[in-house]
Amino acid sequence: MSSVIKVEDLSKLYRLGMVGRRTIAEDLNRLFARLTGKENPYLKVGETNTRNKKGLSDYVWALKNINFEVGQGERFGIIGKNGAGKSTLLKILSRVAGPTSGKIKIKGRVASLLEVGTGFHPELTGRDNIFLNGAILGMTQEEIKSKFDSIVDFSGVERYIDTPVKRYSSGMYVRLAFAVAAHLEPEILIVDEVLAVGDAEFQKKCLGKMHDVSEKEGRTVLFVSHNLQAIRNLCQKTLILNDGEVFANGETEFALREYNELTRDIKIDANTEIGNNVNRRGKGRVRFTSIELLDESGNKRFKFELGEKIRVKITYEIFKEIDNLIFVFALNSGLSRECLTLVQFDLSEKKMLPGLTGEVIVEIPELKIKPGEYPLYFELTDFNHNSFTKDVIDDLTAPLEIIEKKSKTDTGRPTISGYFKSEASLLKNEIFESKKLKKAL
Repeated sequence: MSSVIKVEDLSKLYRLGMVGRRTIAEDLNRLFARLTGKENPYLKVGETNTRNKKGLSDYVWALKNINFEVGQGERFGIIGKNGAGKSTLLKILSRVAGPTSGKIKIKGRVASLLEVGTGFHPELTGRDNIFLNGAILGMTQEEIKSKFDSIVDFSGVERYIDTPVKRYSSGMYVRLAFAVAAHLEPEILIVDEVLAVGDAEFQKKCLGKMHDVSEKEGRTVLFVSHNLQAIRNLCQKTLILNDGEVFANGETEFALREYNELTRDIKIDANTEIGNNVNRRGKGRVRFTSIELLDESGNKRFKFELGEKIRVKITYEIFKEIDNLIFVFALNSGLSRECLTLVQFDLSEKKMLPGLTGEVIVEIPELKIKPGEYPLYFELTDFNHNSFTKDVIDDLTAPLEIIEKKSKTDTGRPTISGYFKSEASLLKNEIFESKKLKKAL
């Protein structure tokens, strides 16, 4: 299989606080170094792109020494935490941004969906934007006309095709943008996390289309997503970025195992991963301060055998008075986000005042569910105020992984899909004053 994308020692350096410009002094220093045969002096001062730590330098390596190849017709995934450098890499591959150092070799036309509305002119109609994008890709009007009906049919926005796209919702924007990119025959299709804007049905449709253009038409697909199940279903190989560097690269199953090990080593607390979680929402009257999955012996882990006991331990803090606190824990399926299991417990029978903290441990004695990875959902809510949500963590740092039981003991038939109420027990529910808790720790 010949390579259509080859990246060699790719690096990208940014200066914090600078937007699209450099100082004259910096340019003169770079020029002097180049004329005297010396290395660019600013390549020596950059720091690793670790977003949750304050650095000593204003220069940050968004990407550092990235190397990989993508073959023709290959479906290649790119995953990593927020700020790992995924979008920066795609912008460089799409020639939206240039590298600081290194080489990129690309064979063929590239179509990119890097953010909602990429490549669309907001004042033009959907119809006009289809022809504009086709012209940018070097296609004739006749070629675009021959594919016009299939693009509109796939996007599902036929009624609004002659409406300016600035009046589209984000979901409609993405539907049409993906349909255009997938049908106008680029040799390389680059798709960032924009598909998350669409509904589950459209996401499945897009994954199927990307699979088809790769298998049947021999086109190359680069796909970035935080949905690990979507990466598993679509991609043959996967690259993991961590703090701007390559953490792992290889077959998708291997890469996903490495990624799970990486994320499980992260300390989860209110000020880091939970606090920065992009899928967190709520008004903040009460907040999770830590979330852990434990085995029967109290060891932290995300991988459990089928039928094994699972304990969920959370701590939280009250910031505004609430009447009745409810804890909700749920497992979702991969791409469709269907709720597979749900447990909830009353944590109080009276008003809870600001400054209180609590610790809860819930045990699921035997979770019968098909082996695989399941995104986790956590919620603290107050049902006395019309189910007003206080804090939600949707998709924790790493998913729960269920594997086949090693022994031959029958644990019952696993439930593959569909909602069911798990038999869970509340092992511990304690409330402290914040000061007392801090002294105890």
